[in-house]
Amino acid sequence: MLTKRIIPCLDIKDGRTVKGVNFVNIRDAGDPVELGATYARQGADELVFLDISATNEERKTFASLVKDIARHINIPFTVGGGISSVADVAPLLEAGADKVSINSAAVRNPQLIDELSRAFGAQCIVLAIDARKIDNQWTVHTHGGKKPTDKKLFSWAKEGQERGAGEILFTSMDHDGTKHGFAIDPLSKLNALLQIPVIASGGAGNKEHFIDAFVLGKADAALAASIFHFGEVKIPELKSFLDEKNIVIRP
Repeated sequence: MLTKRIIPCLDIKDGRTVKGVNFVNIRDAGDPVELGATYARQGADELVFLDISATNEERKTFASLVKDIARHINIPFTVGGGISSVADVAPLLEAGADKVSINSAAVRNPQLIDELSRAFGAQCIVLAIDARKIDNQWTVHTHGGKKPTDKKLFSWAKEGQERGAGEILFTSMDHDGTKHGFAIDPLSKLNALLQIPVIASGGAGNKEHFIDAFVLGKADAALAASIFHFGEVKIPELKSFLDEKNIVIRP
């Protein structure tokens, strides 16, 4: 079994970390710089920063905040929100990001995946997919989950891989913030379909849910937010638990 990764996520709005349920009912979760530094100290494998209002507000991600967080961490750092061109990426990498996450702009212009992959390498490009089940099909949504599209999860993920994405970050909108567990069935289907890593997101509520994501869902990494932000699950304890269950994780 390949090494699995634990990834805290900082959803950023107005310079603060926030968290909601099913992409609504947003509440404050703390200072992103402090949280990022804490997670790095605790042994998180990577950190994800998503500026969740950048697309809806038609602006770019706050590079200054990215720089502040990057100065306090020593783990791989993925940044997303409002990225719509090759020119948007360089300032974020210069500010300290290791990878960028694209979502709405890629749905609008799939060629963007090809362009970014050619310019920066596939290992730098994470295709984030927010989807919920509608009429028994996983339908892709954009603009922070506000706009349904005609794209479907599995075909869009496959196209993203073919265009040069290095990872897929799949968030189940139906599971987001519920703490009832990850969306295991679509996770396992994605991992059977793709050759690139898949990150599970949406629904983590306890340590056992991570085992389900890794063993049943075959996810390469599991991302969570509120259970880490509010101290319900601590990363060192989670890693010890997974190690006891013979899940291969990074020290």
